[in-house]
Amino acid sequence: MKKISKVVIPAAGFGTRFLPQTKAMPKEMLPIVDKPVIQYVVEEAIDSGIENVIIITGSNKRAIEDHFDAPSEDLVKNLIEGKKEALLKEIERIARMANFVYIRQKGPYGNGIPVLTAEPVIENEPFAVLWGDEFIYSKPPRLKQMIKVYEKFGGVVISGVKIEKKEDLKRYGIADLTHVENNVYKINRIVEKPTPEEAPSDIATHGGYILPPDIFSALKRVKPGKGGEIWLVDAINLLKNEGVPIYTVVIENGRYYDTGNKFEYLKTVIEFALEHKEMNGDFRNFLKTLKI
Repeated sequence: MKKISKVVIPAAGFGTRFLPQTKAMPKEMLPIVDKPVIQYVVEEAIDSGIENVIIITGSNKRAIEDHFDAPSEDLVKNLIEGKKEALLKEIERIARMANFVYIRQKGPYGNGIPVLTAEPVIENEPFAVLWGDEFIYSKPPRLKQMIKVYEKFGGVVISGVKIEKKEDLKRYGIADLTHVENNVYKINRIVEKPTPEEAPSDIATHGGYILPPDIFSALKRVKPGKGGEIWLVDAINLLKNEGVPIYTVVIENGRYYDTGNKFEYLKTVIEFALEHKEMNGDFRNFLKTLKI
């Protein structure tokens, strides 16, 4: 079984829910205190043993490339003269984290297209997919937990999250499951955004994927679905119908952060600010002064 060494991070969307902020700035670069969302995603991959990061970009996404590039000479000089060596080490570390490859997305819409766009770089290897505008913070990292399951069972592995509030089930794809062992389940089907009464379980499967190279053939064969778009879940279902097993691992010690919508993004910023070593005390005291 080949080692998972590559991750595809789709980051080509328009970010319309954050307009006008995202007119000129990628939504993946929205800050969580002092780091952009996509850096949390990349760091999860690196901490899981990934060596090659393939980011699928679009127009107005140049800031992502600049962020993971080496710092400019002017910035280095400024930080040295300002005796800010710790900051300099941090931004130099970012550029050295992995081998970064950037591909401009072309073709129709749908979350299957950025995955298909990565085919020439992935070649005939299994690989991971993590979305660039959301992440799961966990110890050990989500992707590391998924890789462990893949190495034992193969097939397709999708990260699973237990939905605590019944009324929130309608926001996600909820899986009909058969228990395998511990926190690992085989997926029988996924019901997209069911009512609480229709939901087959309380486990949402989304956010992180480990896929075989066969997914590229499946993506080319599926017909456009909702909105005339190519959907990754349709290609996964095609593989399932052809005998490829689909698993989910319910992530242990994990918290899902959906930074792709305004309310959840603001909740994430506040939560991380309260844990930030440089400002948690002052920020906590400030929140206590608010008359809410």
